[in-house]
Formats: sequence, structure tokens, C-alpha cells
Amino acid sequence: MNTVATVALLGVFLTATAAVSGNGSTETLMTANPGDIAVLPCYTVGNETPSLTTWTKDGREVSSGGVSASPPPAGQRLVVLHDGSLNIIGVLTGDEGSYLCSSILPVNRSFQARVLLQVTSGPDEVSASISANSVLHNGTVVAYRGSSVTLNCSAFSYPSQQLSWAFKGASYSNDTLASTSESSLGFKMENVQPSTQGVYTCMALNTVSNKSVSKSTELLVYYVPGTHPDCRWEPTQDPSYVHFICSWFGLYPTPKLLWGKDGAFQETDRLTAKVNRSLLSDGQILTCKAQHQLLNLQEEKSCSFTLMSPYPVGDPLVTALEATSITLTCSETTSSPPANTTWRRGLQQDSIVTGSKYVLSEDGPTFKLTIFNISKDDEGVYFCRSENPFAVRELEVYLTVKASSAYTGAIIGVFIAALIVGSAIIVTKTLYSSRHRICLGGGFGQMMEEENGDVLSLVDSDDEQIFQDTVPQLPPLTNGCHTTLVQIHRIPSSDHEDAESSDTRPQQQEDTEQTQEPADLVKF
Repeated sequence: MNTVATVALLGVFLTATAAVSGNGSTETLMTANPGDIAVLPCYTVGNETPSLTTWTKDGREVSSGGVSASPPPAGQRLVVLHDGSLNIIGVLTGDEGSYLCSSILPVNRSFQARVLLQVTSGPDEVSASISANSVLHNGTVVAYRGSSVTLNCSAFSYPSQQLSWAFKGASYSNDTLASTSESSLGFKMENVQPSTQGVYTCMALNTVSNKSVSKSTELLVYYVPGTHPDCRWEPTQDPSYVHFICSWFGLYPTPKLLWGKDGAFQETDRLTAKVNRSLLSDGQILTCKAQHQLLNLQEEKSCSFTLMSPYPVGDPLVTALEATSITLTCSETTSSPPANTTWRRGLQQDSIVTGSKYVLSEDGPTFKLTIFNISKDDEGVYFCRSENPFAVRELEVYLTVKASSAYTGAIIGVFIAALIVGSAIIVTKTLYSSRHRICLGGGFGQMMEEENGDVLSLVDSDDEQIFQDTVPQLPPLTNGCHTTLVQIHRIPSSDHEDAESSDTRPQQQEDTEQTQEPADLVKF
């Protein structure tokens, strides 16, 4: 049975330990690199010092020594130490093989031990390369998104080795993209994406000595998104200047950005342009052009915006009652860049801040000022002030405060009720006093019927006495109301009216007096 011992390389010394289960029955495996110092152990079961130890390799004696032996000659590479170990100085590849240790112990006892020495080398000549679109001056490899990339790794190890590719990126890592026991390893990636950008490491491992060597190469993936740069602005501490910011996210590496107006451009490496406000005007166009090494001049992408003055709009006249609340509103949607809109009060345009009296709020482009517990002191002018980098516009709103009464509604209600009652009394009295003038079927006076020519006359019995001699007087009603006499007179038709008007009128009067019957009584 062979026991493999753990080998520790400390400087140039190589040591190993092995358990001995019998005389010469245990073989210790040891490894060493060329040029190392190897110490092959012999007697390790006790503290006795061998009087003589002889080391042989493949049946041939290579060295001997001990207490009773003479010192080795100077410059000898293989020397037997006092404990019987074999010290090999500057291991060579030819030193590899099986060694046998024979020791003579006190009281004429003997001991044997076997050691298998393996001389390993490598990994040496480790190389790692990535075949891509281009290489930067610092050795970084550049690939374009969608292209193909080939990774190559090679090394030399003795007696055997294992090669592998590992990846470490910003979002994830992979310790083993590919591996092999051959002398070289190739790995190809199709359609590379930004997620494949990172560090690729070729690792070579000597499977006997467990010695490993690695070499890394960084891969950058250049790409241009389908979007355009983004233009925005921000104020500066100096109110006479404004910062215009151009950014273009989603691409690599950072592009070169050019800010300009009216066709004149200025390169900036801070992605910002500081412009004096006095040089800006309404309707002016500011443009940011982005240049990337993957884009030619015809494929430049840009963003721009047209400078527009602010224009707040709202109701300029507002009325409120005392002890109530009101909200003043204004909207600003035309400004470019967006304006800073605030509410101010009075001709001095004092700033208004949110508190128990005022509450400022925003709802998209609408800016609101709510005033609580309004009094006469709140009456006056308010300004909705909008300011962008090159212009200031104001909306003037005048607030009128009117006194309010808690009894106004009650007073109005009482007045309307009194008006209705009074009107009803007047109408009733008027109708009652004019009751004798009401005509049936068509007003006061007479009603003529075309078919029979009758005339209906209404005569008040109290006021008119003309018929008292010919018509019997009706007794008064018990309810005290007056009565009215109705007489019916026959009127000739229109066809004979002209011819017979003079002949029939006396006769008609005579017939009427003779045939008159008591008139019908109509009560109203």
C-alpha cells in the first residue's frame, strides 16, 4: 500500500512525512521542482540514530553515510544526513525515481524505507489572449456588441496539467467557462453583449504538484443604444449663468459631447456647458451632439431644445368673503427650460411660504396658493412669478375681500316670503273688487254668436235698475252675494240685416216684451 504525503514547499526546502507500517513496506511519494532542495526521509519510527545508512536508486547506490561513515566530499549534491535522510541539492529532472533507504540501527537491527520522488515542472509559459475587434494601448481588448470573440489559453506543466477559463463581470461571475487537460484551450463566444464585459482569466494547474498559474485579460464591449442623448439644465450659484447638461446613458465608452448654438459647437468633457444668460434669447436652439468611435460623422446623434419664455396664465380677478378660504391658481406650460414658478404678494413681491395662513402646492403645471381665514388685510395684488434662465414673466392676480353676514340668507328668505304673501293679498283683493266685470267665454262686454245671433249681456242687479220693471226682482241669496240678470236678445243674421233692419227692429222689441221669460241667474 502506498501512502501519499502532503508536500509543503518552504523556500527551497522540500519536506515530507510518511507513516511506516513495516520494514521497507511503505513508500512515500514526494514531488519537487527542478532546482529545489529535496529531503527524502528514512527512519522515522523512533529517536535512534542509524550508525550507517545507504540510499539506492533503481538498484544503484547513490549515497551513504552515518555516524561511523566518513564525511562526504565537498560539492556532492546527494548527501546522507545524520538521521539517515537523503538531502538532494538542486533537484534535476533525472533525479526522479524510486529510492530505497537501508539503515543499520544499534544492536545490529536494520531498517528499510522506500521513497518515490517525482520531479514536476510548470505551469510554465502560460499565455492568454482574446481575439476581438481591437486592442487599446493598455492591452484591454475591445469587442463590439453582436460580434464574435475567441479566447485562447495555453501552458506547459509536467507531468500533467488542467487549463480552464474563468469570468468575473459586474453582474455575475463564472469560475469555469471551459476546461481541458490538453496543452491549450480555445473558447468562442458568439453575439457578445454588454453583460459579457469583464475580466477573463486563464488558469493552468499542475495536477501533481497542485501548483497553479493564472493570467487575466479584460474585455470591453462597445455599443451604441438606439436612444438619443438627453438634454437638460440646472441653475448655478451665479444667477447670471446656467448649466446645460448633456447625457447619453446605455452606451460604452463615454462619448464625446459637443454643446453649441446657432451652428457653433464647443467640446466639453464634463458633459456640461456653462452659458452666460445674457447670450440667450427667446426662440434660440441649443444642441448637444454626441460622437462615438462606433459612429461615423453621418451617424452623429444629438438632442436639442428651443428656448421659450415662460407665460403663466390664470384668473386675474378673484373675489372672496371674509372668514372663508380661497385658492389662487396659475399654470405655466410654455417655458423651455422649465421655469421656476412661485407666488408672491404685494407690490414689493414679498415671498410667500407655507404656514398656518398660506399653503403652496403643485399639481403638474398648475401652481396653487390657498389662503385661510380671509380678512380685509388679505385684499390686494398677488403675483404668480415664473422664471427660467433667460426670462421672467408674472401673472398679476387681484383679490377683493367682501364683508359677509351670518343672517344674509335669513333676511333674503323673509323678504321673498313677505313679497309673495303681499302679492297674493293684492291680487285677491283686486279680483274681488272687479268680480262684476268678468265675462263668460271672452272678457267684459258682449259676446256674439255667429250661428244664432244671440247676445249675452251681464247686468249687475244692484247697480242697474233698467230691468226692474220688466224682470221680476230675484230675492237676495242667503250668503249675501249679489245676483246678476242675464237677458238674451235675438240678432238678425247678416244676410238680411240691411234689408230688414228698419222693419224688424220695432217688431222684435214688441215680441221680446211679450215673450220675455224670467232670465237665467248666473252666479259668480
